[in-house]
Amino acid sequence: MDVIIYTDGAARGNPDGPGGFGAVLQYTDSKGVLHEKEISEGFNPTTNNRMELLAAITALEALKKPCHVDLYSDSSYVINAFEKNWIGSWIRNGWKTSSKQPVKNVDLWKRMLEAKKPHDVSFHWVKGHAGHPENERCDRLATAAADSMRGTKKPNLEKL
Repeated sequence: MDVIIYTDGAARGNPDGPGGFGAVLQYTDSKGVLHEKEISEGFNPTTNNRMELLAAITALEALKKPCHVDLYSDSSYVINAFEKNWIGSWIRNGWKTSSKQPVKNVDLWKRMLEAKKPHDVSFHWVKGHAGHPENERCDRLATAAADSMRGTKKPNLEKL
């Protein structure tokens, strides 16, 4: 099955404010009917990069069987990790960057590798806040999820 996933993340007061992510999954069945699923969640506190990664991970984890996936994100952080094989370099270097700094969000990068393992995933960058309808839709989901966390106490995702 071919699936298209759009993702976006948002953090308010990065890194101390609440954050959220939004994802839209789309596929067309054998009768030509378009099916969609929206996923969003908020966390407190977090960063934009963690939310961008969680959007992609959660969307991939929602797939029940192996699929061909076209994943679209406005996060160069997520896209370049795979399209420019930064992640391969990080793994070879013991999760350190080329400048020997520890890679941030290793927990989520490892989870992302597991989430994409059963699928054939192609990563595509889209310019954020440029009118792309699905990117804008994901942004609305992400910001609504972040805003819903204001004043709430939820486990700190960065320590999970």
